[in-house]
Amino acid sequence: MAAPAANPVITLLGRRLRLAVIGGGPGSFIGAMHRQAARLDDRYELVAAALSSDPIRSVSAGQAIGLGAERCYASAMELLASEATRTDGADVVAIMTPNDSHFSYAMEALAKG
Repeated sequence: MAAPAANPVITLLGRRLRLAVIGGGPGSFIGAMHRQAARLDDRYELVAAALSSDPIRSVSAGQAIGLGAERCYASAMELLASEATRTDGADVVAIMTPNDSHFSYAMEALAKG
């Protein structure tokens, strides 16, 4: 069996894609599954998160999964605004919140680049 083809984006960048996650925090089955799948795929590096709508819980949960305090955000909108200004900001965002919030977060992510 032939080896899988290299991902052209990773080849071009010379690194894994930097992943930010919104939602999927404590008690979420889908959040843990998405984070594990991103790691198993080996094409993403989790760099930032806003894991809960509760600001304190969000920051605490981010630190609990091993993110640095400066990349654990109190809200999704704070994550999107801050990551857009960083030279090492997230390349992609996974949104794991209730369906009715997906559109606003996705549109804000697109607006922030």
